[in-house]
Amino acid sequence: MKVSDVRREYALAGLSEEDLAADPVDQFRVWLGQAREAQPEDFTAMVLATADRDGRPAARVVLLKGFDERGFVFYTHYASAKGRELAANPRAALVFYWSALERQVRIEGVVERTTREESEAYFASRPRGSRLGAWASPQSRSLMSREELEHKVEEAAERFADGDVPLPDDWGGFRVRPEIVEFWQGRPSRLHDRLRYVRLPEDGWRIERLAP
Repeated sequence: MKVSDVRREYALAGLSEEDLAADPVDQFRVWLGQAREAQPEDFTAMVLATADRDGRPAARVVLLKGFDERGFVFYTHYASAKGRELAANPRAALVFYWSALERQVRIEGVVERTTREESEAYFASRPRGSRLGAWASPQSRSLMSREELEHKVEEAAERFADGDVPLPDDWGGFRVRPEIVEFWQGRPSRLHDRLRYVRLPEDGWRIERLAP
């Protein structure tokens, strides 16, 4: 199959070293705020890439649920495919792409679980239906049919009919602690700006420009 020959030209903005904050989390906060204004429906969507113990890669889109100087957080079943991969190989890469701004952010780092208290606080903020779904769904496992899943949801609803829906033991957050963060701004003629932060062993970050 031949794909389109339409060529997109990137010309909205540039990115210079003088534009950047000293810390990549501060710079990410600025860009995320601008992404919220430009494309509010999907601004927290990110590709999460993992690899299993044998190095087989996998990628999927998840939602960013929080970030600070410690790292970038998402939530899932710990027994899901990504949860098992991260248990065996606790490193990951994240990619944000905001087409309305012609921008991309790439993050690489080590992964750790959030605390039980953090997971409980986030889980309590979810709609009841989503909390029931976390109990009902054997995430990444095979199902015989859609009806099987719906039956599991009904069972969960009956189980917790008289009270709140607590956090399952095998559900919670992961935090990607960044070691490399790259900010990409599209430019004309594919001469894009790529500025990368690299965490230093002692403290702080080194900023370097990459060829497009």
